[in-house]
Order: sequence, then C-alpha cells, then structure tokens
Amino acid sequence: MSNALAKILKNKNFLSLANNGLVAVFGFFGFLLLVRSLSTNEFGEWVLLITTANFLDMLRFGITRTAIVRFLAGAEEKEARQLIGSNWVINFFSTFIIVLIVLGVRYYFYDAVTQSGFALFFKWFPILAFINLPFNNAQSVLQAKMRFDYMLILRIINVGLFMFFLLVNYFFLHVSLTTIVYAYLIINVLTSLVAIIPNWDGFRFIMQATRETNKKILNFGKYSTGTLIGSNLLKSADTFIIGLSPFLGTAGVALYSIPLKLTEIIEIPLRSFAMTAFPGMSKASIEGNKDLVKHIFYTNAGGMTLLMVPVMLISFIFAKDFVYILGGPGYESTTGVFRIFTIYGLLLPLDRFIGVALDSVNMPRYNFLKVVYMAVANIIGDTLVVFAFYYVVMATSLITLFALPVQSLHQIVSVTRHFTMITTLEGVAFVTISFTLIGIFVGYHYLNKSFDIHLRKVLQGGILFFSESIFRKRR
Repeated sequence: MSNALAKILKNKNFLSLANNGLVAVFGFFGFLLLVRSLSTNEFGEWVLLITTANFLDMLRFGITRTAIVRFLAGAEEKEARQLIGSNWVINFFSTFIIVLIVLGVRYYFYDAVTQSGFALFFKWFPILAFINLPFNNAQSVLQAKMRFDYMLILRIINVGLFMFFLLVNYFFLHVSLTTIVYAYLIINVLTSLVAIIPNWDGFRFIMQATRETNKKILNFGKYSTGTLIGSNLLKSADTFIIGLSPFLGTAGVALYSIPLKLTEIIEIPLRSFAMTAFPGMSKASIEGNKDLVKHIFYTNAGGMTLLMVPVMLISFIFAKDFVYILGGPGYESTTGVFRIFTIYGLLLPLDRFIGVALDSVNMPRYNFLKVVYMAVANIIGDTLVVFAFYYVVMATSLITLFALPVQSLHQIVSVTRHFTMITTLEGVAFVTISFTLIGIFVGYHYLNKSFDIHLRKVLQGGILFFSESIFRKRR
C-alpha cells in the first residue's frame, strides 16, 4: 500500500494535476471571498488588474516559456545552464521594456487612465512585474525539468497564502481593495524569494547565457510569443472589450468573470495533461519518433475529450447551482453564459492538444497562425456583439416591455438594461465557441500536412488512454 502511494505521489501526471488542482481550489475560494468582500465595481477593477497583468505576463514570458521547455528536454548540462541563463536575461529585458511602456501610457494619458476601470492596473503593475519575475522564471524552468513537485510548492505558497489572507480579511479585517493589493504584492515577494534561494529560477546561471542560446530561444520565441499572447487574448479579449464598453463596464466584467472562472476550474485536468504531454512530445520529435508523437497526441486529446463529456453534462444541468455557489444570488442571471461555456469545454481538449503538437514538433509558426485566426475572429465577434448587438437587444427589449403593463419608466429602463447586459454576455460566450471551431480546423490542416493526423483516431486514442490507465493500475 505504501509503495503504491509512493508511486502515485511520484507520478508526473498526478503531480501536474495536483499542481493545477490544489492551486485552482485555493484560487476558487479566494475568488469566492473576493466576490463577497468587494462591491461589484471594485471586484470588476480587481478582475481587470489580474486579467491585464496575466496578459502582459504572456507577452513577457511568451518569448521564452515554450522554447525553454522544448530545448531543455534534450539539452546537456552545460547547454541547459546556458539556456536557463538566457531565459533570465531575455525575461528581464522584456519586463523592463513593458514596464516602461505602461509607465509612459500612465504619464501621458493620466486623466483617462485614472478615470477608467484600468486605474488599478496602471498603478500597480510596474511593481508587480519585477516582483514576480523570479517566480515566473522558476515556473518555466521547473516545467522543463518536469519538477512538478517544486512547482506545486511555489504555487501553494503564492495562491494559498493569498487565500488565507482573504479568509482572515472576510471574517475579521474587512480591509479596502488597496490593502488587498498590498497583501498580494507582499505574497509575490515571498514566493519569488523561495524560488531564488534554491536557484529554482536559475538566477545563478545568468552569467552563463550566450549569444547562441539567446538567439536560439528568440528564434523559436518569436512565434511562441505570438501564440501565448494570442491564446491569452482569446480569454482576456472578452474581459477587455466588456470593460471598455460604456454600457457594460466594470459591472459587466464582474458578471462575466463568474462563469469564466467556473470554466477555468473545469479546464484543470486539461492544463495538467498538456503540461506533461508537451515535454514528452518534444523529446519524441527531437528523436525523430513520429509514431510516438502521434500516440501521445491521440491518447491525450481523446482521453481528455471523453473525460470532458460527463463533466460538461453535469455542469450544464447544475449550472445555476454552480453559479450561485461561486457568485451568490447577485450573479445567478449569468447561468446561461456558463451553459454556453460547457459546449466550449467539449471542444477545448482537441484545440489545446493540436496547439501542443504543433509546438512540440517544431512548427511554432503554424501554431501562431492558428491562434491569430482565432484571436482575430474573437476580437471582431466580441466587438460586434458588445457594440452593435447590444443596441439591437436594447431596442427590441424596450419595444417589448413598453407593450407590457409595467409600473414605471424607471422599472422599464432597469429591467431592459439588465436583460440586455446578460444577453450581450451570452453573445460573447457564443463567439468563444465560434473561434474555437476555427482553431481546430486551421490547426488540424497545418498538423495534417506533416503528420497525417486523422480526427477519427482521436476517439480511438481516448479509449486507448483509459484502457492503458486501467491496465497499469491492475498491474
């Protein structure tokens, strides 16, 4: 029994799942506490701060993250240290440039910035960017080395401590949003220190960076950066466009964030298996083993798709209950948005692993193009829904409500505005399904040209995934 438990605890898939799972649990409860601790507008400001910071993190670390994972998979010790050193150098300079741009925008457009929902972001991101640099560098290096145990330690410190603070704040402190931001910054400092002391972030190898390793990472990173930015933009563009809308604003951001957060929780197993599949597929590709690459793709994409079916079905049926648990009674109207996201969840595994496969077989340009198509479709669709569809729904609702025996003009406007907001958010969620389908077809086209991939084999791979898992357990 003890040996079996030890094997489970050392299993990379288990550790990766624990890494994402436990962190998501902490993140879920932290999110829940924030919803109940802040007003709707303050919560919208917090969401814009975190969403925009995460987007720029993709810009900062997109240059190196995918490249360092791929190249460290087959590197000797000397080259590995050079690659890790280059990872630090490149990320530091990209952070410095982005912070300068953010400060410049805040300086030249101060009035517009301070009066918008993004005021919190422009004030605190320059500090946060340098504070969490070692922590983010460590995440890349540890994933490349498949040290998910160390990643788990860092993530628990980072997210767990913040959740603990929010718990204490909810019951005892009742501090302001600004104080919550202070606590978030301090916890990020502590996490980065934990990453630096044992050299998990590779800071001690910074002087071993060479022009060759810098160039190697940048050549790969010019595409993977765009891919990661585009992937993050696929989610964050919804929040940005809703936040920029004068009709929806921070209230719309807060409402939309509830079903979006529930969807992110559902994605936990998918992210975990993608993290372990990428180094394995990269190594098989470097060794020229195409059959193994295809096997990993089919089993992971198929297995995760089959796993998502019961999860999405349960989520669809009990959508109202899940929304109520996370957001409370004020957010129940977003149940329809979450139900639309459950359809998106069924498509996500195939889309995600097509992207992983393209990067692992050294075709980052095609993965980048795939994401570009998706991002353009998303931005155009969201813009049309938020700024055009909104007026259509508003006009239709007013005509309908004026024909009904409503008590007052104020009630008509209030009911119409809320209905229009929720319907518009549902339209944004439908756009998500559309761009995901585009990504699957475009990515499949590129991958099939070099690897002769057949989508019908994904289902077979899924069955094989579960049969292999059962067989291993019996052994």
